[in-house]
Amino acid sequence: MKSTDRAKGVAVNKINVNLSLNNQNVKLKLQPWVSLLDAIRDHCDLTGTKKGCDHGQCGACTVICDGERILSCLSLAVMKDGSKITTIEGVANGKELHALQKAFIEHDAFQCGYCTPGQICSAIGMLDEGHANTREEVKELMSGNLCRCGANSNIIDAIMEIKENANHE
Repeated sequence: MKSTDRAKGVAVNKINVNLSLNNQNVKLKLQPWVSLLDAIRDHCDLTGTKKGCDHGQCGACTVICDGERILSCLSLAVMKDGSKITTIEGVANGKELHALQKAFIEHDAFQCGYCTPGQICSAIGMLDEGHANTREEVKELMSGNLCRCGANSNIIDAIMEIKENANHE
């Protein structure tokens, strides 16, 4: 199927992209330059993942891809064909919030909430990586996710609670 890029007047072949998005198989036909972020937001209508800087500097677009946290604004959707993607909409178990979502609420780890989806996805990925052993390491490993409202210490508190509880299980 061809579509016309009206800005340039050039015929462009759309590419099939298949994703497992929040455990649902999704088949998309996209132009090759569509970012994973734009595919998620504009083509799958999942708007929890935020577009902050669109340059990979703020972390608002963080999702979990094949078990690793990535910046979806820096990945082309076609590069993730066949991947398993989890967005903030997919971290809860039905109506049961993920433990990190609960901890964010308990620790008041958000103000405006814009960065929260990326913060939570990043924290899940970081904890699954198993590299964060101390509060300082958590701060360092979460430094790519910016909170402009000043809830950083509460965010770290929420993550540390989950980390400490996991160590005692």
